Amino acid sequence: METDLIDRARSAVQDRAELPGMSLMEHLEELRKRLIWSVGFLLIGFAVAYVFHVRLYNYVQAPVTNLGLKLNFTHPTDGLNLYIKTSFVGGVILASPFILYQIWLFISPGMYANEKKYVWPFMSATVLLFLAGAWFGYVWVLPEAIKVLVLDFGKQFHPILTIEDYTGFFLAVILGLGITFELPILIFFLALFGIVDAKFLLKHFRYAVLAIFLIAAVICPTPDPIGMCLFASPMLALYFIGVAVAFLVHPAARDKRKQAKGAA
Repeated sequence: METDLIDRARSAVQDRAELPGMSLMEHLEELRKRLIWSVGFLLIGFAVAYVFHVRLYNYVQAPVTNLGLKLNFTHPTDGLNLYIKTSFVGGVILASPFILYQIWLFISPGMYANEKKYVWPFMSATVLLFLAGAWFGYVWVLPEAIKVLVLDFGKQFHPILTIEDYTGFFLAVILGLGITFELPILIFFLALFGIVDAKFLLKHFRYAVLAIFLIAAVICPTPDPIGMCLFASPMLALYFIGVAVAFLVHPAARDKRKQAKGAA
């Protein structure tokens, strides 16, 4: 499996090397330009989110307050840090479509003309998948994790949840699941560049299951197997979505469809 992937990746790089490209200095200048634009969009998103930082804080605190718990702070700056962190995450979400477009502009010179049509599906799917992962974490995983960890395992003790600890826990779950839900996007690019195809993904499905459950075990905030399965289940579904995506965008599959249309 490893050798096959390396050979496919090497072949994809060699094919891309034949495309008319830019010099190293031009690539660095383009990277600098895209980074500047991305930072600018991020700062604008942060500023907009900070205007609503109290409302954002209420959303962050809701999984705790809905269970009858309160957050505490041990340092005078904890409250300010919470507002800044939540505003930063909100700013990232607001700016993500614009930042993704800058990423696409940077990688597009290394793509064929017929591949550049995927820009809007790529951006839309990336944002929607991240939001779906964040929503899944906020509505299902986070409240259940707090209930199990605090109200069940810690029922004999008095819980003191600090703002700093809870914020880190909240961001780990929300961002972790948001990034995890980007699995079809990763498969999309691997298939688009010819590194994997649907047949390869199905053939090595057992390795994917092992990797998915290992990732779920690492990012799952609760120690029980039910929580791990709760994390792994959507990832398995997303893997099969990735298989369908690979079937549609892989160069060989596209060539077969063109030949079939030509013969018809």
